[in-house]
Amino acid sequence: MTNIAIQTNGLKKAFKETRVLNGVDLEVRRGEIFALLGSNGAGKTTVVNILSTLLNPDSGTASVCGFDTQRQPERVREVISLTGQFAAVDGILTGRENLVFIARLRAVPDPAQVADRLLGQFGLKGAAEKRADTYSGGMTRRLDIAMSLIGTPAVIFLDEPTTGLDPEGRLEVWTTIKTLAQGGTTILLTTQYLDEAEQLADRIAILHEGRIIAGGTFSELKRLFPPAKVEYIEKQPTLEEIFLAIVGNKDVSNKKLEVAR
Repeated sequence: MTNIAIQTNGLKKAFKETRVLNGVDLEVRRGEIFALLGSNGAGKTTVVNILSTLLNPDSGTASVCGFDTQRQPERVREVISLTGQFAAVDGILTGRENLVFIARLRAVPDPAQVADRLLGQFGLKGAAEKRADTYSGGMTRRLDIAMSLIGTPAVIFLDEPTTGLDPEGRLEVWTTIKTLAQGGTTILLTTQYLDEAEQLADRIAILHEGRIIAGGTFSELKRLFPPAKVEYIEKQPTLEEIFLAIVGNKDVSNKKLEVAR
């Protein structure tokens, strides 16, 4: 079995007169977190939509787990899950009911047992019987990602999963993503937050003007820049560190303080 989970070659896509992708080449290994960075309109969501069979490219090829997205879309859909920029959670239903509903749609055996397992895995047991519209942003995102795991997909696409979340909610989602990758799931993550890619990604690609202009690990990307001038200054806390310390997230603030030392 090949070690490549996602591969694209020369992807091009235009919408009317606007060229969005102009020859995108990607290669994502199995079990890694791969971050696709780019500004608004760079084409990140278009790449995800092509890989998840929601769009066809104008030219070029794309495959997921060895299945061609145009010739074998049904096979691709069997091995992937997509979490978009907006959570696909039904606010009227409870957390448990959302999970059971999706499990039944996907014809998964014993939906109730699947729901219980995912509620425990994502730390939502205490809110299992509460309506989802009462959840915090971080809890809603965790439920959304839990729903996407039903059926045990090999590849998960996360399209800007922390947009609009407060710092605590972002950290909750980061923990969830890391846990999924440790379990062997391949994750392609799009984000505009550079710190998010730095914290999570095994490898990073930068999409600009329809092309991948740079890629590699964070350490490899740092080598593209001249050596930094070394200056000794007093370490000042970031606004995120101050916020988390004030609201009482001691685990995170202590960890950051240890890193600062």
